[in-house]
Amino acid sequence: MQLIDTHCHLDFPVFDPDRAALLAECRQLGVGEYIIPAVGEENWTRVMALSEQHAGIAYGLGIHPWYVGAQTPGVLTRLQGLLAARPRGLVAVGECGLDLRSHVPQEGQLELFEAQIRLAMDHELPLIVHSVRANDTVAKILRRFKPARGGVIHAFSGSLQQGQAFWQLGFRLGVGGVISFDRANKTREAIRDLPLEALLLETDAPDMPLQGQQGAPNTPANLPKIAQLLAELRQQPLSHVASVLHESTLRTFQIERGFGNI
Repeated sequence: MQLIDTHCHLDFPVFDPDRAALLAECRQLGVGEYIIPAVGEENWTRVMALSEQHAGIAYGLGIHPWYVGAQTPGVLTRLQGLLAARPRGLVAVGECGLDLRSHVPQEGQLELFEAQIRLAMDHELPLIVHSVRANDTVAKILRRFKPARGGVIHAFSGSLQQGQAFWQLGFRLGVGGVISFDRANKTREAIRDLPLEALLLETDAPDMPLQGQQGAPNTPANLPKIAQLLAELRQQPLSHVASVLHESTLRTFQIERGFGNI
């Protein structure tokens, strides 16, 4: 079974003490490839360095809505320069998007999200989109811009109707630990009923722990559990689910088969 964690923050300091051991453990579990989205200019060099140091790590470059206020003048120009250079391992623009929760500062979110959509379109890259309490707004924006390369709605948590709208816009939906929670009935039902080809696997490590693991850092070693939960939810063979989602990941990010050996 070949699994790709399409969204994990392996560059975060929590993984510094045992990152190599974790990657070795994950390989034994069938997880050998990863996409690390950046959160802001402060970690662009970190994710790029990890891609150079370890086989099977690709990345996105972008500005997460939580970190909009921490960016310095000229950040979009510098991002544009990096995207134009197309460094090895770059496969997406992101993590970018909207987070409309009341405790998250709103100033600048919309402007930077729209600017990053334009950059993704200019450089023919898919988007890794953060959408929290913003699915309808994000869909409206994507419908207006129509980014040809699409991308993924990370950590999808919404209704079947919202999921179908994103899929019709050319965006797949990231499936992670949320499906382990019984209380997430609406999202579980949507994930069950959407086309399998519309889904991708992710952990969002070290965040989004599975039910029963709250309080401990999440890791990509949980990806096989998420794949198993998804197969059970959809009542489909695990091997089929893993194979289809693997192909969908390669297609979404235009990644060469076997990039884990690079």
